[in-house]
Amino acid sequence: MSIRIRVEHLYKEYRLGTIGHGTLYRDVQSWWATVRGREDPNTLIGHTGTGHARDQVLALNDINLEIQAGEVLGIIGANGAGKSTLLKILSRVTAPTSGTIKVKGNIASLLEVGTGFHKELTGRENIYLNGAINGMDQKEVSRKLDEIVEFAGVEQFIDTPVKRYSSGMFVRLGFAVAAHLDPDIMVVDEVLAVGDASFQKKAIGKMQEVSKGEGRTVLFVSHNMDSIKRLCSRGILLKHGTISNVGSADEIVSNYLESAGSEMTGPEISFLVDPEKEYQVLSFGILNDEGKKTDYLDRTKSFQIFIKYALKTPCNDLDIHLGIATASNENGVYNNTSVLQWSNKHHRKYRYGDETIDIAAGTYRACITVPGYILNSGKYKLNVHLVYADAWYEYNEEGIVFELFDLGSSHTLRAGRSAGLLAMPLDWDSRQISGD
Repeated sequence: MSIRIRVEHLYKEYRLGTIGHGTLYRDVQSWWATVRGREDPNTLIGHTGTGHARDQVLALNDINLEIQAGEVLGIIGANGAGKSTLLKILSRVTAPTSGTIKVKGNIASLLEVGTGFHKELTGRENIYLNGAINGMDQKEVSRKLDEIVEFAGVEQFIDTPVKRYSSGMFVRLGFAVAAHLDPDIMVVDEVLAVGDASFQKKAIGKMQEVSKGEGRTVLFVSHNMDSIKRLCSRGILLKHGTISNVGSADEIVSNYLESAGSEMTGPEISFLVDPEKEYQVLSFGILNDEGKKTDYLDRTKSFQIFIKYALKTPCNDLDIHLGIATASNENGVYNNTSVLQWSNKHHRKYRYGDETIDIAAGTYRACITVPGYILNSGKYKLNVHLVYADAWYEYNEEGIVFELFDLGSSHTLRAGRSAGLLAMPLDWDSRQISGD
């Protein structure tokens, strides 16, 4: 296999504050002040403008990487690890501070919604524009046009200015253009998360096709670990601008989840005490099977949900209610479908002989264990609220979003994420009951 991309000693440094001031006069003025050792007259308030280390952020720190032709490389890491910066440099959107990058072939990039589109042009015109940018003539683009439009599913709006497109339509058309204009290298950032589930499945299938069937190279950044494992042959883990680990996709995903879980101090939501409330949830959160607070959970193992609450007066008619719902985040809004619900009736009326017993005032902590192999992999949202006398008393709208991963130990997910919200291993009894 030939090397498609080689990165050697790559650094990218950003200076906090303003680098360019909008006019040549101010830039020269700032330069002359620096030469004379004086304060920059154009510096931002609160910034020294001296070039000291505290004014600089090293987004990428000595990156060395080789990517082969036909390889699908997954790039993962926490927010701020340098993933998008690396892709922007490889796509020539921004320049490195130092280091060398050698690329063999042309690159098609999809770094954010609407990449490479002019909003005043129609979808059709933008396809031709992107083709020209990628070095294709009008005849070549015309041969691909119908295929691109059909893949994107925007036939009805192809002659509409793209400024009227939704974010999902932007992504579908942008990806279709990038995938069908015969690039040697495809660079895809987290933007596929904007598309719906059916389009994400189609996009992943297309990336597999261009890498395995056509020998093109794909660089894929995603926070969806199932997609990384299904699509990528190899992965790199970025941490604080450096490559922390390189290996198979399964190995890198496992390493990332373990490191993310060990660094988490949450998730837990705490609330200020409200003197007006007789009964109140003080906090709630999630623990993994080792008792650590984390929102990255192995779905094959049990996890716990804990709730801390206070009763200021004795109580005999209160439910502690919690629910887990799907958390499909579209345009920043969580659309929830209830999956599992529990209700703790410990504070309901009960009788001891002929006497009704009230629960004493005080602070309580309740905990439930959710077994492994119940929920499918994916994102979920946990909410806790109180029900007093069969009516809502206190409801928490924010909740905790957590994610379940399957690290390959479940036979139900060997081919990737199975359909449905529940994924439980069931015993099969299969036997021959007759001859030929």
